[in-house]
Amino acid sequence: MSAQREPIGVIGTGYVGLVTAAGFADLGSDVWCVDIDTEKIERLRRGEVPIYEPGLDEVLARNRERLHFSTELSDALGRARLLFVAVGTPPTQSGDADLSAVHRVVDSMPTPDGHALVMKSTVPCGTGTNIKRIFKGLGKSGFSYVSCPEFLKEGSAVKDFLHPDRVVVGDDGDWAGDAVVGLYEPLGAPLVRTDVASAEMIKLAANAFLATKISFINEIANVCEVLGADVVEVARGMGLDDRIGPKFLQAGLGYGGSCFTKDVSALKLLAGNSGYHFQLLNAVIEVNELQKRRVVAKLERHFDGDLAGRRIALLGLAFKPHTDDMRGASSIVLAARLQAEGALVRAYDPIAEDAARELMPQLDYADSALGAIADADAVVLVTEWPEFIELDWAQVAQAMSGRLVIDGRNALDAQAITAAGLIYQGIGRS
Repeated sequence: MSAQREPIGVIGTGYVGLVTAAGFADLGSDVWCVDIDTEKIERLRRGEVPIYEPGLDEVLARNRERLHFSTELSDALGRARLLFVAVGTPPTQSGDADLSAVHRVVDSMPTPDGHALVMKSTVPCGTGTNIKRIFKGLGKSGFSYVSCPEFLKEGSAVKDFLHPDRVVVGDDGDWAGDAVVGLYEPLGAPLVRTDVASAEMIKLAANAFLATKISFINEIANVCEVLGADVVEVARGMGLDDRIGPKFLQAGLGYGGSCFTKDVSALKLLAGNSGYHFQLLNAVIEVNELQKRRVVAKLERHFDGDLAGRRIALLGLAFKPHTDDMRGASSIVLAARLQAEGALVRAYDPIAEDAARELMPQLDYADSALGAIADADAVVLVTEWPEFIELDWAQVAQAMSGRLVIDGRNALDAQAITAAGLIYQGIGRS
C-alpha cells in the first residue's frame, strides 16, 4: 500500500469506475475495485480490459500492483475510507435516472466507522440530500457524503482524468471533502468546492448546455441547406467569438451516447417535477431526434422517394469514434428507419461491431469499409473514424454501384469525393 497517497475504493467498474480507478492508481493510490459482475472481475484480475478506451489498458497494466479487484464490498471497506460510487444510472421509461444501483450501494453500507461515499455516478440534484436522510434514518448519520461528478469523454477519458478542465467537489465542509480535494490536488486543475446540490447541478447543466449547442448548430445547418450557406463556414465564423468558442459546433446526425441523452432528459424531468417547464430542453431533445432522420430524407430525395431494395452502406456504428459504446448511437435509429423503408443495410465499424450486433442482429455486417461499400447504391458516414476519412475515394467509386456519399459528420473531403465522380452531400452544406 502506498504510504503517501490515500487508498480508495471504487464501486462499479464500467467506463467511469475503471478509468477513475486507473487514474488514481497512476497517481500512487492503492485502489480496491468492487463489482457484482463476477465474470468482469475475473477478466480484470487476468489483466483483460472489458471496455475499449484508448490508453486504458496501458495505465491498468503499469499499475497492476496497486489495483485490486473483488466482488466483495468488505474488501474495500476494510482498506479505504473513501468509497467512490461509479454504478450505472440509466434512464427509466419515464426518462428519470434509475437510482436502484446507487441505493443498493447505500443499503449495503455498514454502521459508519469513518467512511464516506463519493458520488461519481451522475445523479439528479437532490440525491445527496436524500441519501444523507436515508443514512440518518438507518442510524448511519456518521457516514460522510461527497458529490464529485465526472467529466470524462469516452475516447479520451484517460487524458481527461489526468488533465481535467476542473474538479468539482460538493460536500459539507468535513474531512471527506478535504480528503477528496487532496486526492485531486496533484493534477493542478481548477477546483470548484461547493455544496452537494450545486455540484450535482453543475454536471447536469454542463451536459445540457453542450447538447443545446449541438442542437442549435444542427438547426442552423438545416437552415443553411435551404438558403445555400455552408454551416462549416458559419460555425468557423461563430467559433472565433470567444463568447461562443468552436467546440460542439460540428453539425451532423445529432448527439448520442449515454450522458447527453440521459442527462438532458433527467434535467428536463427534474425541473418538471419541481413545477418548472424547461421549454428549451424540450426543443433540444426534439431537434436531436429529428436530426437522425434527416439522412433518410436525403436518401429518399436522391432515389425519388423509393428506398426499397436500395443497398445502403453505413460507415461507423458507435455513437462517436474511439469507443465501442452504442448507447444512444445515431446508427440505431438510422438503420431501423432505412430497413423500415425496405433498404438493404450493410454496416462496418472497426471497434463496435460486437456491441452493435447485440442491439441490431438483423443488420448485414461487413469486415471492412470497402466490404460494406461494395455494390452499394449509397454510402453514409455515421461515425467519423480516422480510417473512413482516409479512404481512397477513387477506389470507393469503383466499388460502389451508385454514386451518392452522405457525410453525416461533415468530416470527409468533399473535393476528393466529387473528383472521384461521386455525389457529395454533407449536413448543412450547399
